[in-house]
Amino acid sequence: MSDIASNSFVRQDLLTERPAPVKTTGFIGLMRTRLFNSPTNILLTIVGVLLLWFTIIPSVRFLVVQAVWSGNDRAACLAENAGFVVGACWPYIQAKLPQLIYGFYPEAERWRVNLTFVLAVALLVPLLVPRLPAKGLNASLFFIAYPVVAFFLLHGGGLKGFGLSWTAGLLELFDDSIFGAGQALVGLSKTSAVGPLLWAVGNVIVLVGTAIHWLILPLTWLRDQFQGAGLSVWADFAVTAVIVSLIAFWLGGGLRTGWRALASSIVAFVAIAAVIKLMGLDSGGLPVVATNLWGGLLVTLVVSVTGIVTSLPIGIALALGRRSTIPLIRIFSIAFIEFWRGVPLITVLFFATYMLPLFLPGNFTVDGLVRALIGIALFTGAYQAENVRGGLAAIPRGQGEAAAALGLSWWKTTSLIVLPQALRHVIPNLVNSFISLFKDTSLVSIVALFDLLGSLRASFSDPKWSTPSTAFTGFAFAGIIYFLFCFGMSRYSLFVEHRLNAHRRN
Repeated sequence: MSDIASNSFVRQDLLTERPAPVKTTGFIGLMRTRLFNSPTNILLTIVGVLLLWFTIIPSVRFLVVQAVWSGNDRAACLAENAGFVVGACWPYIQAKLPQLIYGFYPEAERWRVNLTFVLAVALLVPLLVPRLPAKGLNASLFFIAYPVVAFFLLHGGGLKGFGLSWTAGLLELFDDSIFGAGQALVGLSKTSAVGPLLWAVGNVIVLVGTAIHWLILPLTWLRDQFQGAGLSVWADFAVTAVIVSLIAFWLGGGLRTGWRALASSIVAFVAIAAVIKLMGLDSGGLPVVATNLWGGLLVTLVVSVTGIVTSLPIGIALALGRRSTIPLIRIFSIAFIEFWRGVPLITVLFFATYMLPLFLPGNFTVDGLVRALIGIALFTGAYQAENVRGGLAAIPRGQGEAAAALGLSWWKTTSLIVLPQALRHVIPNLVNSFISLFKDTSLVSIVALFDLLGSLRASFSDPKWSTPSTAFTGFAFAGIIYFLFCFGMSRYSLFVEHRLNAHRRN
């Protein structure tokens, strides 16, 4: 015990003070550890500050400090009247705002556009919030019911038939195309060197068209009877509802398990009937507003949203087709993707607007806006196919093998296991394509469709607002609109990516 006490040591003097630890949090810590911790970072920080100084400060000065906020004409935005160097002319934006949003849409009917926007927000916001319930119903309303309602709200018009008449019309158009192609070949056989071969092939095609005509004759006869009796809408609607409900009942399992599918079909048709009656679609509907009067933000949103919604299913189908083991499907998917990815979008728009009508039958016309929408959807779908294919290639082979070991079919393996993981991997690429598409909608102005930028350029021709800062103000306003939408999509994609990758968080 005495040895332990004699060997113990007790310091009698205080230790010298050591410097406080370097602060690594907060603004001071950020500057010390990130901005000024090395000569390279010091140089980059100085360059960044100078860049912000020469861009942000002049922008704020132009848009806010030196801006004119009230006035009735160009005189308010002239420097000699304002008494200072005039920046943004916001009275011009206030005066042209209806044109920038609606284009040349009739003023008395603009409530229809506003109602369409309100319905879109009311259906889209609950779909984007993960915690809200009834996602299946909400998705059905947004992706199926809303496009139909929005079409009749924006375009107007009514229904002249329903599923039966539409099916008969499409089959009749298909039959006319086949019959016309056969007659054309028979006509060419009279002046061609291979006339007998063309004559034989043409007559075979004519016989096929005749057979199709007799097959669809009961359907077309029933349609003509409905239209002749003046009950084409509701009688057609009732027959369509009965046929579709019976098919749903049979596919759902018949007498054993098909009652739920039957009830869902009946409820859906009751809702459709309510919409038809509420909007007066059986009696002409709302006044027709031609698409050449649409413009501004309305056209931008219609083109971008339609392209975004339709391109993703097209891309998924093409990506799966490119990986198919069936040679015909694989070759068609590869040819489709490579063709549309090798053609500029402006060429696609020109082809869809001016050349597509040349390939259609003489009695069949497609609206100019619809032609542009089809071209943009196919063009973007080809790019989305490669994005989705990259995600599919990133899925380990063992995922499919494990699903096969559990006895799952190819469809269930793809839809429940492989495809959800693939789409999660390529969320940044998909959203990047969506943002690019939203900005590329300005190209539709080349084919006489006035989107936001087209309406903006059209407003510059008004001499009432011709000032040196008018064009800069208009482009600044359009840039703010594009930035808000694109930045919103970018931030939401980060939120979805972070939420779906919860298993990878530290």
